[in-house]
Amino acid sequence: MKKLAQLWITLCLALPGLIAHGDTTLVANINGYSLDADRELIQFTAIQFSDDRVDRLFLDGDSLPENVDTRIDGNGLTLIPGLIDAHGHVLNYGLSLFRVDLIGTRSEQSAVQRVVDFAAENTELDWIQGRGWNQVLWNSNSFPSAASLDTALSDRPVWLSRIDGHAGWANSVAIELAGVTESTEDPPGGQIIRDDDGKPTGVFVDNAMALIRSRIPPSSTAELSFALNTSMQKLASFGLTSVHDAGVDSRVVQAYKVLLEAGPLPIRVNVMLAATDPYYEQRLAEGNFRSDDDTLTIRSVKIAADGALGSRGAALIEEYSDLPGATGLLLHNPERLEYFMRAAMNAGFQVNTHAIGDKANKIVLDNYQQLIAETGTRDLRHRVEHAQVLRHEDILRFAELGVIASIQATHATSDKNMAQDRLGEVRIQGAYAWRKLRDAGAVIANGSDFPVESPNPFYGLHASITRQDHGNEPAAGWFPEERMTIEEAFASFTIDAAYAGHQENLLGTLEPGKKADFILLDRDIFTSPVSEIWQTSVLQTWVDGNRITPF
Repeated sequence: MKKLAQLWITLCLALPGLIAHGDTTLVANINGYSLDADRELIQFTAIQFSDDRVDRLFLDGDSLPENVDTRIDGNGLTLIPGLIDAHGHVLNYGLSLFRVDLIGTRSEQSAVQRVVDFAAENTELDWIQGRGWNQVLWNSNSFPSAASLDTALSDRPVWLSRIDGHAGWANSVAIELAGVTESTEDPPGGQIIRDDDGKPTGVFVDNAMALIRSRIPPSSTAELSFALNTSMQKLASFGLTSVHDAGVDSRVVQAYKVLLEAGPLPIRVNVMLAATDPYYEQRLAEGNFRSDDDTLTIRSVKIAADGALGSRGAALIEEYSDLPGATGLLLHNPERLEYFMRAAMNAGFQVNTHAIGDKANKIVLDNYQQLIAETGTRDLRHRVEHAQVLRHEDILRFAELGVIASIQATHATSDKNMAQDRLGEVRIQGAYAWRKLRDAGAVIANGSDFPVESPNPFYGLHASITRQDHGNEPAAGWFPEERMTIEEAFASFTIDAAYAGHQENLLGTLEPGKKADFILLDRDIFTSPVSEIWQTSVLQTWVDGNRITPF
């Protein structure tokens, strides 16, 4: 990582713009789609833009202008607005590209072997880090242990995040460096998984992860900037022209601003400040930030109310169906949660609160109901991030309070192998309940939670429409009554995601006056079989009227 960061210092990070500013460009012979001001799907055959703004869409039969500076033949390709991921983790995704990838491992031992192979190839690293393990996919269906890592790697500390980022797996060297013993108490909002004798097994859940993380040396600003830039370039290749970065501390904010000084960011980033940042109050006092080129915006905060369903950290009202006595974890006491929310609202920041379990969602909505009225901030469009397990009465409150449901469709198709086991037959009816939310009048913004899931938005579109995995299972879709239409799913990744970031007048559609952010595809997603949408490839990505991929 350090070697790569050194390379970054010598690189020009400005976008490889192909069209000079001030020029008028016409892209003709295209199969274009966008939503209009009424969120109706329209088709067009050409698009004209000047500088970074759309001038006009040309419908079939319209005469095309001759006096343009640049004319591009779209070769009949499908063109749509750049897609927006309303919830991801840019730095973590970038870092994941340089760490052990444990996604898809089918056993604890296969995960260990990947760690061993990575360590052998990276002997200069003091810490071996990775992410992506998921014990639900293993035959054991149980948490891993430090012992399995110790047998293969006992000379360097190892720290491996679970797929959802709400649990971590350490070897004994890491545990010893952290000073964790059987007498170490569970921190509030966290759990040290222990054996029958009370000894730590190597797995740390939610706030307990900080015990290990605090011992890992922090990355430099140059390293952070390199990881961010690498991440954004990769995200652009998937057709994402804008992302909402969910939970960023002061050091990462600084790294973004270092990149911004070198030129526009490769894609647009709408940053949510992390409420747990030591400088939280200072960041709020600085107020909202918007770069001149609209590639970096800071006007929201991210607060985590509970953990995740897969690690049984999601806070439930009643006990887990597959673990009697367990109800999950609330990461903050009521007073602290209210403080985070109230402080942000009073400072004019949108509040985006992670809530997965039905208890966490109820508490968060209760707080919104009270605090929105007290602070008069309904217009800030506060959000619930994930909104996964909801009671019927809480589903109705989203529209009533003007709170946005920020969901990640691929969580449903990834979680279908364990969600009903965790929740039972009754609660599952309010889980991943997109149709119920929409029918109740809620705005749904879609995303992926990358790197928890793939950042590929066409995976999310496919999951939204079919409720199936890439093997077309289950045949009728998982609780198919909760599916979105293709137009609804498209809106959730475009105009509704833009609305969730207060950017609907700038992004989300290709209306005249909006940013010339668009992508060219290898297929028509509106006429192709829905089962194949996830296979869509992005051929070109354009931001601000500049082609940024392929380079």
